[in-house]
Amino acid sequence: MIIIHAEFQINPMKEQAFLEEIHPLVASSRAEDGNITYDLMKDTERESVYTMVEVWKDSAAVESHNTSEHFTSFVGKAPDYLAAPLNVKIYEGNKVEK
Repeated sequence: MIIIHAEFQINPMKEQAFLEEIHPLVASSRAEDGNITYDLMKDTERESVYTMVEVWKDSAAVESHNTSEHFTSFVGKAPDYLAAPLNVKIYEGNKVEK
């Protein structure tokens, strides 16, 4: 399982436009084969900071996502909204059953 945390520090003047732009990405990504979860989280302590928390079945699913039209379209527009460089962390993990 591949887990990705992508942190967005958004220009406060462009926050609403960012949210409108990212919602179709979330919906389309959730529908992809190999996607387990794809959730945008708002930071409760820092204004205009969001983290996309993605969980994928495997690296092939991530590669497919990274070449999808909805992802590449968003990536092309994302710099317009950012107040700082995108911070992406990628982890490999397994679900722990209790």
